[in-house]
Amino acid sequence: MSVETYQKAKQIIHDNEDLADFIGGRSNELIKWAEEKLGVKFTGLYLDYLQTFGVGNFGSQEIYGIINDNFENSSVPDAIWYTLTERKEINLPNNLLVIYDTGSDELFCLDFNQLDEKGEPKVVSFVPGLDLGSQSYELIANDFGDFLLDLVMQEV
Repeated sequence: MSVETYQKAKQIIHDNEDLADFIGGRSNELIKWAEEKLGVKFTGLYLDYLQTFGVGNFGSQEIYGIINDNFENSSVPDAIWYTLTERKEINLPNNLLVIYDTGSDELFCLDFNQLDEKGEPKVVSFVPGLDLGSQSYELIANDFGDFLLDLVMQEV
C-alpha cells in the first residue's frame, strides 16, 4: 500500500547512505512555485519526497524532483524544468510530470488525471515521438510510493 511502501523506501534510503546522493529537502515556498509553473498540486507521497529528499540518486537510479527555482535553465534531474521543456518540445500533456527517464525511449510520469482515493497520482509511461492519440499510458506503479520502493529495491 502506498504510505507503507513509501515509508519502507525512505527507510532503505536512510539505511544505505552510501548509495544515496540527494540534494536535500526543498522549501514549501519553492515547491509552491513549482506547482504554479506546472499548473498541478503535489500531494502526499511525492510532496514528502520533495520536502525530504528534493532530487537525486539512489545508486544508479535517478529520481527527478526540484533542484532550485531556475525552471527555465536547469537540467536533469530537475522534474520541473524537464517537464516544461518536454511540454514545449514534444507536446507532453499538462497532466503529466516526468519523474524518471528509463534511458530507452520511455519516460515515467505522475499522471494527475489518474488519482487514487487519497489523491495520489498513478505512475505511467509516456513514449516521446509516439502520437498522443496512440499513447497507451501503461501503468508502471499505483503511486509514487510503490514506484520508489521498486527503484530502491533494484539497488540493494
